[in-house]
This record gives sequence, structure tokens and C-alpha cells, in this order.
Amino acid sequence: MSEAHKIDTVIFDVGNVLYHWNLRCLFEKLIADAEELDWFLANVVTPEWHFQHDAGRPLAEMLPERVAQFPEYETHIQAYAERFNETISGPVKGSLELVEQLSNSGVTIFGITNFGSEFWQQFRPTAPIFDLFGDIVVSGDEKLVKPDPAIYRLALQRFDRNAGQCLFIDDRADNIEAGEALGIKGHVFVDAVVLEKHLSNLGLLRDLSF
Repeated sequence: MSEAHKIDTVIFDVGNVLYHWNLRCLFEKLIADAEELDWFLANVVTPEWHFQHDAGRPLAEMLPERVAQFPEYETHIQAYAERFNETISGPVKGSLELVEQLSNSGVTIFGITNFGSEFWQQFRPTAPIFDLFGDIVVSGDEKLVKPDPAIYRLALQRFDRNAGQCLFIDDRADNIEAGEALGIKGHVFVDAVVLEKHLSNLGLLRDLSF
């Protein structure tokens, strides 16, 4: 049997693979001036600060600390917590259809996502596509983030899978490389068209109708 045919499990990242995510999507609604918006995203609600929540730090610690640093932006910082779903602008074109095709083809599907625990609780109920997933490892719940090898080891244990039978799809090359170092086959996500071809080449799709 060829190596490709050993893969029977697909593991998806979420942000910018299945759903578009960008902090700007929320804050461009709140800050009209383009220069101020750029400054705000570079200094106040930054990706680096946000990633603390992905890593498991609770919002109850993060928000008061940030408000103390930038009291003039208290309303905006609170909006980050209360309106986080607005940073997710919608599904990536074609990706959810691929998840459905994989499921219909009998492929087991899992997820590994860098996502804050509290924000995942807000977002998950809005996305029924995840009903097709056997399990999803959420970084904020585990206090482990990609590309830490520990989150991949935890996922393989939770999913009861060997590394070699899994294909991991992520938009960041460093996350893919970390999985590959453990023997997980990887695909750096560009778009659903390229991914569809790759899945087809692996023999994982029965229906290529979309």
C-alpha cells in the first residue's frame, strides 16, 4: 500500500483555513480614521496581546491590565471581549464544502486550533460545521499553542491516531513544520481549490462536484 493511502484522517486548523479571522474586521467599525486604526491595532489590541488568550490567559486578567494602559480605549477593549465574533468575517470560500465532502466520503475529521477558550465558547455555537468533527483541540483550553510539539502530541493521543495516518491543514508553515517533525503529513493552506486537488490525490474525496 502506498504512503498516501495510509492517510485516513484529516485535521484542520480553523482561523484563515475554515473561517476568515482578522481583528481589523471589528475595529474598523469602531475607529473611522485609518491612521488611528492602524495605530490601535499595532499598540492596543494587537495580535500578540490577543494570542495571550489563545495560550490560556483569561480575559478577566487581560482586559483590566490593558484598560489601565490605554484608558482612553476602554470601550474598544471591552468590545474586543464582547464582540469577538465580529473579527470572524465568514467562511473561507470552498473550505466548509470540503469538510462536508470529506465527511460524506467517510474520512474522520478533527481540529487543532489556536483559539481562546472564552472566544471559542462564543463562536462554536455559530458554526454547525464542527458537528462533523470527531474532536477539536482548542489551545486556550489546553494552555498549549501551535507550533509547540506538545499540542500535537496531545491531539494524537486524544484522537487515538498515529501521526502517519493524519493530514494536518494549516495556513502557517511553522505550524505545519512542527507537525511534520512528529510524522504528521502537512498541507500549507492557500485556498480550497489547491486543497481539493491535494485531498483528491490522496484518495480522500469521492465527490468532486463543487
